[in-house]
Amino acid sequence: MKRRLNQPARKKAAPPRPIAAHSAPFDLVQIEKPVYGGAFLARVEGKALFVPLALPGEQVRVRIAENKRGYATAEAEEIVTSAPQRVAPVCRHFGACGGCHYQHAGYAAQLQFKQAILRETLERAGVRAPQEIAVLSGEPWAYRNRIRVAFDGAGSPGYRGRRSHSVIPIAECPIAAPLLVRAAQGAAEILRQPPFGQMPTEVSLFCDAAETALLVSVFTRGAAKDAFQDFARALKERVPALRGAELVAAGSPGQPPRAISQWGATFLTCRAAGFDFRVDHGAFFQINRWLVDALVESVTAGRSGALAWDLFAGVGLFARRLAEGFARVVAVESAPAAAAALEQNLSGTGSTAVTATTLEFLRRNRPPRRAERPDLIVADPPRTGLGAEACKLLGEIAAPSLVYVSCDPATLARDLRALLGSGYVIQNLALADLFPHTFHIEAVAELRRLRLRAQNSRAGDPFS
Repeated sequence: MKRRLNQPARKKAAPPRPIAAHSAPFDLVQIEKPVYGGAFLARVEGKALFVPLALPGEQVRVRIAENKRGYATAEAEEIVTSAPQRVAPVCRHFGACGGCHYQHAGYAAQLQFKQAILRETLERAGVRAPQEIAVLSGEPWAYRNRIRVAFDGAGSPGYRGRRSHSVIPIAECPIAAPLLVRAAQGAAEILRQPPFGQMPTEVSLFCDAAETALLVSVFTRGAAKDAFQDFARALKERVPALRGAELVAAGSPGQPPRAISQWGATFLTCRAAGFDFRVDHGAFFQINRWLVDALVESVTAGRSGALAWDLFAGVGLFARRLAEGFARVVAVESAPAAAAALEQNLSGTGSTAVTATTLEFLRRNRPPRRAERPDLIVADPPRTGLGAEACKLLGEIAAPSLVYVSCDPATLARDLRALLGSGYVIQNLALADLFPHTFHIEAVAELRRLRLRAQNSRAGDPFS
């Protein structure tokens, strides 16, 4: 009888067959290692084959999905020999849903995958990783404080599928705070009833760590404002934790979404790292409610001085803690959703909130006078990273310490290569597993400036 995915094998497998231009439905391959993006690598006659839902060391019978000149992708149809790290997925939707990638592997194995991917990505870019990559990890379930659901044809909430953009309706989501799933299902039930009728495009839900307060954003292309107010009141009856809701016009290409109706509060107060933070609708806040304190500790602990810059500051998660050790903190953020919260969260600390892009701020401060050079720069950019110009400017500003918080190993590697070339060295590197069961990798790189005086003297820099 044919073995299905996740069932262990008992027999020795035959050697892999080559991938033909018009491949047979099933090919047997040997899985080598994980690769960034959630798939696992196999090679057939030197050609890379990317296979989701497999594990290193396994022999897998696959169906070729796409065969290109330089690589191919496949779907695992049968696990012929299974790896000892393989476990039964907790979520019934795993495999069809595109949200998780590693639930078929034990959590210790997932951390090993991510460490290996981070190290290899850096070294491929010419950046030598430290011998030890520290790991920050916590409870790997129910960690998400934010989800965003779409709706299928029946009006059921769900996530986008792994193989397509179709909506996979969900009855559970073990990686999300339970309040969020209950609220998503309650919202869908209300929206399916008259007088609503027309489902929104998506709904975003955000809660505090204790699941005592909830914000909801409803994205639509045509819902009436009056109906939205009725929806918010009805959802409040079902979900007492609801504090505020907004109706957001999804916008046309090139136009940002905009709120067209509000109900209740416009922000939550979230407790993290010993402080209360105002977090508005749509503002960025770290998603892992179990690990946020450890992340802040990793970035800020033991640091002190006269001046620190917090670039891409969001609502001030790092800046507020840095204000305990620095005489002055300058927190730079460009997102309108975070500006008011950042200013409020830093109030009374002697710190400054600057509304600007990081690039604009660095251009205005290149190079600062000696008294204005920061002792520490913290940068937490989006997946696009810092970029060439920002790295060049940071090299000119030459803060003695720089902490780079990254959510993409490829852009981290690119930027580290540039920063190391300007005189920094990696002092410590940590993997912060903020997204268990997914391929996403968060890293904290602590850099220290070397050869500052010699370099600046040669360049005629006024800092020397």
